[in-house]
Amino acid sequence: MTTEQNLPVDLSSSFKAYDVRGIVGTTITDDTVRAVAAAFVDVLELTGQTVLVGGDMRPSSPDFCKAFAEGAAGRGANVKLLGLISTDELYFASGSLDAAGVVFTASHNPSEYNGMKMTRAGAVPLSSETGLIQIRDLAQTYLADGIPAGSTGEIGEADVLKDYAQYLRNLVDLSGSRPLKIVVDAGNGMAGMTTPAVLGDALLPGLPFEIVPLYFELDGTFPNHPANPLEPANLRDLQAAVVKHRADIGLAFDGDADRCFVIDEKGDPLSPSAVTALVARREIARVQALGEEHPTVIHNLITSRAVPELIAHDGGRAVRTRVGHSFIKATMAAEGAVFGGEHSAHYYFRDFFNADTGMLAAMHVLAALGEQDGTLSDLGREYEPYVSSGEINSQLADVPAAVERVRAAYTREDVIVDELDGITFTAKDGSWWFNLRASNTEPFLRLNAEALDIVTMADVRDHVLELVRR
Repeated sequence: MTTEQNLPVDLSSSFKAYDVRGIVGTTITDDTVRAVAAAFVDVLELTGQTVLVGGDMRPSSPDFCKAFAEGAAGRGANVKLLGLISTDELYFASGSLDAAGVVFTASHNPSEYNGMKMTRAGAVPLSSETGLIQIRDLAQTYLADGIPAGSTGEIGEADVLKDYAQYLRNLVDLSGSRPLKIVVDAGNGMAGMTTPAVLGDALLPGLPFEIVPLYFELDGTFPNHPANPLEPANLRDLQAAVVKHRADIGLAFDGDADRCFVIDEKGDPLSPSAVTALVARREIARVQALGEEHPTVIHNLITSRAVPELIAHDGGRAVRTRVGHSFIKATMAAEGAVFGGEHSAHYYFRDFFNADTGMLAAMHVLAALGEQDGTLSDLGREYEPYVSSGEINSQLADVPAAVERVRAAYTREDVIVDELDGITFTAKDGSWWFNLRASNTEPFLRLNAEALDIVTMADVRDHVLELVRR
């Protein structure tokens, strides 16, 4: 029991729409982790079943893995500790072993953060709409009243890195690629471990690649730059290294290595929308060759208009969905989609249990580049016919009021308005569109805009920002 002087942590501050994320020692502690683990087992009815537990390189992850194992085993689950893993390694393990699991990570957040990404058996996602709220509420009860005593499960260990690497190589054969020089910025995150395993010769035979490593040392204090490639400043070291080493391509991963960003040989980013279109083309062609007609590809509403246009051109069926990995995964499963992409560089594959993996997307880009003689900038040009603003964040005191100012200005006969996720305004003549969306994980209103040319895009972007920040 608790007293007023020793109240339990309020879990509502750390449970988000599709994961758990909080400040170590404040909103996420060993006690909260044990309670969440016990609730995870009870809500998902995992007594007597296997639960997979791993973590990233953050200093707090090992202790949290231990606490989760104790909490889960205390409710009768048999725990397999996976040690250091990337998030997509958890998805691989959950899918291939058909077991529920958790990875401790706060993705791209600073070192004082940690969190949990949880999955049902088969890498089926958990979100606020599919069990996360029930786990939160039961864990809150356990924090207040104590975790009930029950049968105790076993705790063992397993290493899935080699199997993960081999599985990915089986999906994309890179052995016939022309030689490529690749600069990889791991940002001191988990790609420092997974890149040598998948693309190098650490565990499997070497590929025709020369890998130039940047920040491969696993260090959850992020001494070189934040592990968030979505921010342009965090790509500068990679861009400079690609040019310096005259590399063919650069790859940047976030902290838990489930997202991948691509840099061409000139040091310029290839947008996640372009990567989505490129991979969609490859996956559509692959399954069409196997006899699948009109394969479905998922894209969120922030991706470039070029994505659904290319999917339709290649004989696929494009399905537009809201932002967020658990929502995309659910739509992937419901639609039987072969592939899905987000503007944030999350890429989802039917052959990877409908889960996201930045490494597999990177392998597709490497395969596309390596099977022809041209440069990546030439290859990417056909996938980026429009001009995008990128994602622009505004921290506001009154988000709804800002949205209403924009709605008032753009509700007119020549504009189509829809509210699938946030609010999207599209010019009827097709010359521009933009979306405003409140973040699920951070206190921001996000703007994404796209137009036929840079002048139109800048005009729309600047006008909307002036309204938003007034």
